[in-house]
Amino acid sequence: MAAAIVSLAVVAPSCNSKKAAEEPATASLAYSTECAGEESTMGEFPVDAEGYTVIFDGSNMNGWRGYGKDHVPERWLITDSCLHFVRGEGEGGDILFGHKFEDFDVLFDWKVTEGANSGFFYLAEEAKNADGNLYWAFMSAPEYQILDNVNHPDAKLGVDGNRQSASLYDMIPANPQNSKPWGEWNQARVVVKDGKVKHYQNGELVVEYELWTPEWTERLNNSKFGSEVWPEAFELLNNKHSGHFAFQDHGDEVFIRNIRVKEL
Repeated sequence: MAAAIVSLAVVAPSCNSKKAAEEPATASLAYSTECAGEESTMGEFPVDAEGYTVIFDGSNMNGWRGYGKDHVPERWLITDSCLHFVRGEGEGGDILFGHKFEDFDVLFDWKVTEGANSGFFYLAEEAKNADGNLYWAFMSAPEYQILDNVNHPDAKLGVDGNRQSASLYDMIPANPQNSKPWGEWNQARVVVKDGKVKHYQNGELVVEYELWTPEWTERLNNSKFGSEVWPEAFELLNNKHSGHFAFQDHGDEVFIRNIRVKEL
């Protein structure tokens, strides 16, 4: 995993020093451009005033590609400075950022249309089975649920609301459940440090847990990813690893903006 390299403008004493001082900071991130490829392409990304590297600012899709692909699927667009998944014809699939992260603090804003479902995956691997077929992204990645809680049926499934927005999907419900209605912006934040994970929604801590512990294994076994129910997913999720950020194609329209991250 390549760490981010932050470069700051160097201010030299000259008549142009004020202009130089105002030049924005950037970070260099290495990313892969093909499925399970090496992080051999370097990209320059803005760094905001809070020190977060902006990996999607609404102007381009540098570093992004389809899960298991070497290009961005055509149903992922930039609309009004948002990463936008559209319903309809054409190639879809999950979209990921080609750099792998291990310890991080990531934020983004999201909104959905009426009755829509999506998800944010972190620590996702482009893993394949013995026959060389690619597993689904959610088989290796914990999921921060993105959902219209009022109008999508998944909100009433699972246990105690653990499939509602900001929940650790099918394992831990977001509490309090403070999502805004469809058509309005929500802010998501996920912090992972030494296996300890926190989900935030609209500024509030709503989920907290620890990966790769006996408690984690128990949670998996009590979910749809249990060792008896789905052994391939259980094995992938129960092994420590770094991984990609990805957003889910669940067939519904979703908007995402201001994706920014700090490596911890």
